[in-house]
Amino acid sequence: MLLKTFGWSFAVTALGLVAAVFYGGWKAFGIVAILSILEISLSFDNAVVNAGILKKMNAFWQKIFLTVGVLIAVFGMRLVFPVVIVAVSAKMGPIEAVNLALNNKDRYQELVTDAHPAIAAFGGMFLLMIFLDFIFEDRDIQWLRWIERPLAKLGKVDMLSVCISLIVLLITSFTFATHAHQHGGAHADKAQTVLIAGIAGLITYMIVGGLSGYFEDKLEAEEEREHEAEEAAARSGKPRSPVLLAGQAAFFMFLYLEVLDASFSFDGVIGAFAITNDIVLMALGLGIGAMYVRSLTVYLVRQGTLDDYVYLEHGAHYAIGALAVILMVTIRYEINEVVTGLVGVILIAWSFWSSVRRNRALAAAGGDAGSAEKTEISSGV
Repeated sequence: MLLKTFGWSFAVTALGLVAAVFYGGWKAFGIVAILSILEISLSFDNAVVNAGILKKMNAFWQKIFLTVGVLIAVFGMRLVFPVVIVAVSAKMGPIEAVNLALNNKDRYQELVTDAHPAIAAFGGMFLLMIFLDFIFEDRDIQWLRWIERPLAKLGKVDMLSVCISLIVLLITSFTFATHAHQHGGAHADKAQTVLIAGIAGLITYMIVGGLSGYFEDKLEAEEEREHEAEEAAARSGKPRSPVLLAGQAAFFMFLYLEVLDASFSFDGVIGAFAITNDIVLMALGLGIGAMYVRSLTVYLVRQGTLDDYVYLEHGAHYAIGALAVILMVTIRYEINEVVTGLVGVILIAWSFWSSVRRNRALAAAGGDAGSAEKTEISSGV
């Protein structure tokens, strides 16, 4: 099972590392290995969230995610995207940008760094909306109840997540504008860029997420129509077969996944420049990491890990919220990418351990969820 799921990732790792040695020797080998680990650590929360969405799709669309989706993730976000950043920010053609990336690496890195405020604002707003919509929803299973219960009540206010996101964006852009003014206004135009990019991220989330939600609602209506048949199957002792997303519904969920993956990739792509400004090594390292994120997503779906460890999805969304804040902060201040990666890993590990404790409490209570909940509350979860 493990080899079947991670086989392609292992193969791509071997090919990528060999290619790195031929390209730049053992130093290049080390850089690619570090970049791969960086991408995996930064994107682990991405895999958990992806798994929560992917498990709703049928087998065909899961395969599309693993084939076409991988091409988009590896070649689109990890190779083409850095070049597009330079082409747009420097107002040059894509061929010229590629030539710059290959032959004038220092200038290329300078241009990408200059484009960072817009990238961080777009990705930060998109991820912040994901976190807020999750945390404001009233859920049967709650992880950090002292936070989630009051926020779920607040979530009944319409458009609250949008209002909070816009307030965060205004504060960020105002802070950046003030900073630019204090330093002679050298980056005054960037404040407007941050505002526009952040609004674009918000609009992107609302369009893609709105379409996904619309088709999910249609799916739920279809599930209700089949509810009687499912109950009949359950009474006869046969396992119930959930209705999985297909057709247009699956297409928009697939689109949502790709935009989500792109947003998660921003910090990895930008953080990679702290390690190397060689686009070939960057593409190899981040590409290997992206493959593992895909394989890990499928592993979580096929093993039913999210069903067994119910707080994992909560931890991933808290990691998304942390990453959104970090991206917005990096518009003005530098934050080491190791810190970014550790925040996500710690939140995921904490949610996993909380899930293990919950499962043990359930087992000790003989499967009584209420007793398990009392145990969790008394232990401070």
